[in-house]
Amino acid sequence: MKLMDCCLRLAVAMSILLFALPAGAQQDTDARIDQLERMVKQLSEEIRALRAEQSSQKAEIAEQIHTVSERVDDASDSILYELGSGIGKLHFGGYADVHANYNQGTGTDKFDLHRLVLYAGYDFADWIQFHSETEIEHAFVNDGNGEISIEQAYVDLLLHDKFNLRLGRVLTPMGIVNKKHEPPSFNGVERPSFAKYIIPSTWSSDGIGVFGNILPSLKYEAYVVGGLDGSKFNATNGIRSGRIKERPSLHEPAFTARLDYYPFVAYAVPLEQTLRIGVSGYFGGLDNGNSGKNPGIDADISMLSADFEYSISRLDFRGAVAHTSIDGEEEIGNGTADEMFGWYLESAVHAMPDSWKRGKFAKSDLVAFVRYDDYDTQYRMSNDVVANPKGDRDEVTFGLNFYLTPSFVLKADYQIRDDDTEEGLDDLLNFGMGMQF
Repeated sequence: MKLMDCCLRLAVAMSILLFALPAGAQQDTDARIDQLERMVKQLSEEIRALRAEQSSQKAEIAEQIHTVSERVDDASDSILYELGSGIGKLHFGGYADVHANYNQGTGTDKFDLHRLVLYAGYDFADWIQFHSETEIEHAFVNDGNGEISIEQAYVDLLLHDKFNLRLGRVLTPMGIVNKKHEPPSFNGVERPSFAKYIIPSTWSSDGIGVFGNILPSLKYEAYVVGGLDGSKFNATNGIRSGRIKERPSLHEPAFTARLDYYPFVAYAVPLEQTLRIGVSGYFGGLDNGNSGKNPGIDADISMLSADFEYSISRLDFRGAVAHTSIDGEEEIGNGTADEMFGWYLESAVHAMPDSWKRGKFAKSDLVAFVRYDDYDTQYRMSNDVVANPKGDRDEVTFGLNFYLTPSFVLKADYQIRDDDTEEGLDDLLNFGMGMQF
C-alpha cells in the first residue's frame, strides 16, 4: 500500500510540473525540471526502501511458514514414530484345535472346538518382555460349562545367558506336553492321556523363578510357586483337579524345576539327529485353595519325571515317565492314592515323499505314528483303602497327521483303550484340526 502511494505522488507531481507551465515561461523551465528531478529522486529512494521492507517481510513470513511446517512435520513424525514403535513392541499369536470324537461303544459322540488360545506379548525393553496366553475351552462359557482362563502371564527379565528372572503365571515345567502343548507340536487329535492324568496339561503355577543356560547343551529353569489343592485329588483324575486357576493360596508354596540336556549341540552328527533328555520335579504342601481359602489338608506331594525326544532322518521318538508320591493321602480321602505312576512311548515316521512336496504342498508333511500310554492313578494305596480299578488304564493310539504347512495340521487316529474294570473302556475314532499362528 505504501508503494502505491509513492507512485501516485510521483505521477501527480509530474502532471503538475508539466501542465502548470504557462506559455512564454520558458525561463523557469530549467528550475522546474531541477525541482522535478529532485522529487523523482526522493520518491525513487522511498520506493526502493519500501521494496526492501516488503522483501524483508516476505522473507520473514516465508520463514515463519517453514518453521510451522517443520513443527507440524516433526509432530507428525513423532506421533507416527511412537505409534510405530509401540506396534513394533507388541506381539500377537495363538493356537486352536477342533476335535470330532466318535465313541465305538455305548458312549456318546461329540464335536468340540476344544481350545482357542490367544497370545499377546510386549517388549518393554530388549531385556524386559511380557508373555501371556488366554484360553477359551469348548466354545462356550457358563456355570459348569466351558472355561476361560489365563494359562500364562509372566515377565522375563533377561539379565544374562546363564541367569534370568521370570515372574508371574508360568507353565509348570513337568513332562513334554505341558511346555509344548500347541496342536502342531504333538501327534494325535488328543494330547497323550499321560499328559492329562499323571502330569496334567496345561498346568499353570503362579510364582517367581530363574532360567538360563548352564552350558550350550544344558538348560535349566526353577520356580517357587503356589501349591496344589490336595482336597480336589481323587481316584481317577489324580492330581488334575487340584490345579488352582484363580487366586491360589500362598500358605504352602511348592518348588519345581527341570534340566534339559542336548548332547548333540556341540557335535556334527549324521542323519540330522537331534536329542533332548529332560528331568523335572515338583515338591510342596497341599494345604492350598482357590481365593486363598485353605482346605485344611495336612499332606505333601513329590513328583519326579523324565522325558526325551529323539529324531534321526525321517524317524521321531519321544516318551515320558513320572512317579507321584502323596504323604497324607488318608486325610485327603476321595480314593486318593499313596502313589501314582505312568509312562508313554511314541514313534513316528515322516512318510511324505520329497517328490510330492511341490507347489502348494512345498512345505507339507505326512506323519504316521503309534503311541502307547500306561497310567495308573491308583498305583499304590494306603493299607485301608481299596484301589479303584478305573484308575489303572492303558491305550494304544495310531494315526496320521497331515501338515498342510508346519503350523496347520489335519489329524485322524484310532484309540484302543482299556482299564481294570470288567467292562473296560470304549475305543475312540478321532478327527481333528490344529493350528498355530
